Amino acid sequence: MIWSQVYNPFGNVVLSSLAAAVPIVLLLAMIASGKVKPHIAAGAGLLIALAVAILAFGMPAGLALRATGFGLLTGLFPIGWIVLNVLFLYRLTVERGWFQIMQRAVAGVTEDRRLQVLLVAFCFGAFFEGAAGFGTPVAVTAAILIGLRFSPLAAAGLSLIANTAPVAFGAMGAPIQGLATATGIDPFLLGQMVGRQLPLFSLIVPFWLICAFSGVRGALKIWPAILVCGVTFAVPQFLVSNFLNPWIVDIVASAVSMLCLIGFLKVWKPAEIWTSPQLRGHDDSCVEAPPVTEAVVHPTAGQVFLAALPWILLCVILTIWASAPVKKALEAAFAPAFHIPGLDDLMQRMPPVVAKPTVEHAVFKFTFLSYTGTGILVTALISGAIMRLSPLKMLRLYGQTIWTLRYSLGTIAAMLALGTLTRFSGADATLGLAFARTGVLYPFFGALLGWLGVAATGSDTASNVLFGGLQKITANQLGLSPVLMAAANSSGGVMGKMIDTQSIVVASTATGWFGHEGKILRFVFWHSLILACLVGGLIMLQAYVWPFTAMVVH
Repeated sequence: MIWSQVYNPFGNVVLSSLAAAVPIVLLLAMIASGKVKPHIAAGAGLLIALAVAILAFGMPAGLALRATGFGLLTGLFPIGWIVLNVLFLYRLTVERGWFQIMQRAVAGVTEDRRLQVLLVAFCFGAFFEGAAGFGTPVAVTAAILIGLRFSPLAAAGLSLIANTAPVAFGAMGAPIQGLATATGIDPFLLGQMVGRQLPLFSLIVPFWLICAFSGVRGALKIWPAILVCGVTFAVPQFLVSNFLNPWIVDIVASAVSMLCLIGFLKVWKPAEIWTSPQLRGHDDSCVEAPPVTEAVVHPTAGQVFLAALPWILLCVILTIWASAPVKKALEAAFAPAFHIPGLDDLMQRMPPVVAKPTVEHAVFKFTFLSYTGTGILVTALISGAIMRLSPLKMLRLYGQTIWTLRYSLGTIAAMLALGTLTRFSGADATLGLAFARTGVLYPFFGALLGWLGVAATGSDTASNVLFGGLQKITANQLGLSPVLMAAANSSGGVMGKMIDTQSIVVASTATGWFGHEGKILRFVFWHSLILACLVGGLIMLQAYVWPFTAMVVH
């Protein structure tokens, strides 16, 4: 028998919305308190979500438990699989000493910490977001920054803030494709609309990033470099999304920005070199500054090439891995699909969330070969062979990586389970419908709905699939552009990426700063909320105020 979702179980919108929000609010509160370990908080949040789904929303217990199991699987594959193999690759480069050489190479481009943040967290991170997404950029850039002796909070927090502007086009355009699937709108139109929203924030985020690190005065002292970084990312982002396609936007924009910034730094230097590895105003000095001798030991060009080779291979392999022909071939070779018994096709979404009752599928596609994490593992094995590490040595390092990540992987799985259960129970739609009641202010709150979706699910793609249909339906009801509001879901969602608990756990894991997830969340939360509100303000202007209305794609 098919169970139909109920979006107002108490007959009162406020009470029903509060019930739907309880698991997410309590989870974030437990993590932010710093008194509850993340894996325990995740487990507790999941149990609360189960209770709310069964007792408040009337979801049959069997369906709720199976939805939880389905979410646990999707948490481990592909998200946990990415984190595990990125950290394994990192361990290999540290073991061989190549990571230390690359650190000195980055320092050789500039010793200024602010410029290193721009180069690594923003430019390098955007490339990985475009090629792989799903936690990869935060894992890689946070590991590099901690290797450069940034403080753990700086490495984690700045990597999270930087991983915003490129997210809507991440993983070879997966969020745009997910949005197109959920709305039935041409992905090229959606890509064009997002490309008329996010370039403004591609200019803002580099300034915001450096202000968060060194304060406004520190940012103003390197404003030419920040401007170069932002403009050379924003312009290609607009041009590619509007005149080519939404699939390669981040790849092109990040490569152009990185090359332009490095070239600019060869002819321009800041008057004062910023050497502090800590966030301004934060005492998280558990990482010592690098020895003076380390800064003056310049590696040779050959050493730099070898040190960068694993990361170059990673970029190349992930770009190939995510390309449509290769992905299709790998999935054709091995892609078993498991229909979750007792869950698949046994729950349906109801109007007004969808136009007509729609059965929800629960199919776990174990496309192991095409997973981004598998491409990373292949890169790690090739790199290990180039480093002349024995198979036994690599196996031992892999085992150590798994042991180090045991709690983090469990936390990530629990977070995905909570998000999946929220979706199957209809609690997500209850929150979405509450936002939809804001009437003329809906363009603003529509962007915040995307922000909430990413904060809850950890993925802009998931948020788009979750709320894309609702955005389109509500826009039509209110006389707004469906393309504008669907794109707003994705653009607003990118700002939720820095506070989703999966990303925070990935950042703490990459920096080895276990148990401090609450400090990271408290640091990034207000950045996330304020930036999301700014996106909402832009959407309001595009909905009602000329000349911004002329930017809307029809």
